[in-house]
Amino acid sequence: MNIELRQLRYFVAVAEEMHFGRAAARLHMTQPPLSQTIQLLEANLGTALFSRTKRSVTLTAAGVAMLPEARRILMQAEVLPAIARRAASGESGRLSLTFVSTADYSVLPPFLREFRRHYPQVQIDLREATTDLQLEDLVQGRIDAGLVIPPMSDKMKVDLDYMPVLSEPLILAAPTGIKALQNRKNVTLSMVSDMPLIIFPRRIAPAFHDAILAFFHEAGLTPRIEQEAIQMQTIVGLVSAGMGIALVPQSVSNLKRPGVDYKILAGKSPLIETGVAWRRDNDSPVLHAFLELLRKN
Repeated sequence: MNIELRQLRYFVAVAEEMHFGRAAARLHMTQPPLSQTIQLLEANLGTALFSRTKRSVTLTAAGVAMLPEARRILMQAEVLPAIARRAASGESGRLSLTFVSTADYSVLPPFLREFRRHYPQVQIDLREATTDLQLEDLVQGRIDAGLVIPPMSDKMKVDLDYMPVLSEPLILAAPTGIKALQNRKNVTLSMVSDMPLIIFPRRIAPAFHDAILAFFHEAGLTPRIEQEAIQMQTIVGLVSAGMGIALVPQSVSNLKRPGVDYKILAGKSPLIETGVAWRRDNDSPVLHAFLELLRKN
């Protein structure tokens, strides 16, 4: 059974006018083709929609039941072009985005607010994940984009594109109450060299891990690693518990935790980069709208 939108429009016009002549005038057509179209619609449905006499036209029970549904279908049909245009331009749809924990204290919140302001009809699926898991998900096409800490392997660069969005220095996160650090804004690693170091595992963030160790070695120090954690909240929590110190991106100081002091490191502190990665062959309009806005910010 094929029912055309044109047939539904004619049916609604007759149902609202309760007169074939007036409905034909409203539709800017003559009455015979209108009557023929309604008859064909009734034949397709296998039931009469109107009771006709020489003096009146009324809806049958089938017509009464069909009228609100016909109106709904016509209304939906009217908005289809706008829906298609919004989807094609990236103004509506879905974006699956993952992020490293450090991004949650820096680029992610303000950018999500900006993106929501520009694209309120886009649904964003957010999930926190380490860089290694994000890159694997990207290669497998399970997500659209990921906020990661580079680098990517040469093998992954074949399939993925990358754009840096933030570069920030490392700072010291230390338990509150260390006398050598009190009343000091800038500190050196030698002031806390006797304390254990809490750090990301190298397999999770090799560039991050190596930058921290290199900074210690440049200062002539060998860190004593006693705890590893894959989430920044956990690392800061361990510092708060007095388990050791940590070097964290500067934006992590936005994570206020009792028992933790954040201090600027004297000298040339390592810079940690955060960027967005995505599949090169992903042609999602929503993804490209996301990337374009990110470039402008």
